[in-house]
Amino acid sequence: MKDTLILAIESSCDETAASVVKNGRTILSNVISSQIELHKLYGGVVPEIASRKHIEKINQVVEQALADAQVTLDDLDAIGVTYGPGLVGALLVGVAEAKAIAYAKKLPLVGVHHIEGHVSANYIEHPDLEPPFLCLIVSGGHTHLVIVKDYGEFEILGRTRDDAAGEAFDKVARAIGLGYPGGPKIDKLSKEGNPEAIIFPKGKIGDSPYDFSFSGVKSAVLNYLNNAQMKGEEVNRADLAASFQKSVVDVLVEHTMLAAKDYQMDKIAIAGGVASNGTLRDAMTKACEANGYKFYRPSPIFCTDNAAMIGVAAYYEFIKGTRHGWDLNAVPNLKLGER
Repeated sequence: MKDTLILAIESSCDETAASVVKNGRTILSNVISSQIELHKLYGGVVPEIASRKHIEKINQVVEQALADAQVTLDDLDAIGVTYGPGLVGALLVGVAEAKAIAYAKKLPLVGVHHIEGHVSANYIEHPDLEPPFLCLIVSGGHTHLVIVKDYGEFEILGRTRDDAAGEAFDKVARAIGLGYPGGPKIDKLSKEGNPEAIIFPKGKIGDSPYDFSFSGVKSAVLNYLNNAQMKGEEVNRADLAASFQKSVVDVLVEHTMLAAKDYQMDKIAIAGGVASNGTLRDAMTKACEANGYKFYRPSPIFCTDNAAMIGVAAYYEFIKGTRHGWDLNAVPNLKLGER
């Protein structure tokens, strides 16, 4: 059988990325141009600046991905691209680039759901992993607990009712003066603190045991800081970060273990930007070992936004026959499972 080569493009937020993927599992190149330093000045991603930077970088990143993979556009079988969810202006840059290449080279165009891409990152380093399995998706904009029934087919068991886990990390990091991006900075600082120092609430939804809520713990941290400020007390930021992180991680792990037991799933994966959090990875590893489950996690480089995961997801859509027309548009609020 001939190898299937897909050029994938990802531009949903503040990373301009391109990758060439062979047969859905082999990464021939993975180029990421990050804008983190640019957005640090503003304490978060500025959509207009992100879009302009994507326009500047997209051609260079695609050319680099092809060069690293030692292929040309003539070797490709399809173009995969993230079309949602994400920042509309940022998404449009990637979609326009993918359409232009696909049109010029008469190649099939395959639109990919960004969150499905994150789940697919697990296939890159785990050749033995195949659906069905349980996956905890944790990122800046999403917290979902899903059963991956087949490639590109999901059953959502639980989701956040308010803030996503990554959003809560960013807001708490800003409140304690760590700046952006919040998740990695809290993870780093918490290593110096005592996670048992402060007991923060764990959000539970009575009628939906697999759903999440992180606005309560975020508010509890802000109240703790306000009380300390009013009383003139000094706050141990490392203890605060460690205690907050423990509250979030405990809930993520507990809900995942409960769902695994209830649905008799013995393969568990994590995905999304927050899946690179060291405390979460350690806690999930221990919980899975204790319960006899097999645990899968992508390397941190494949947890944060990248095009390799989009190429993997695009491959499985491609072999199923998914093709998009020239009317493919950016869908900033695309829900998981929507097409």
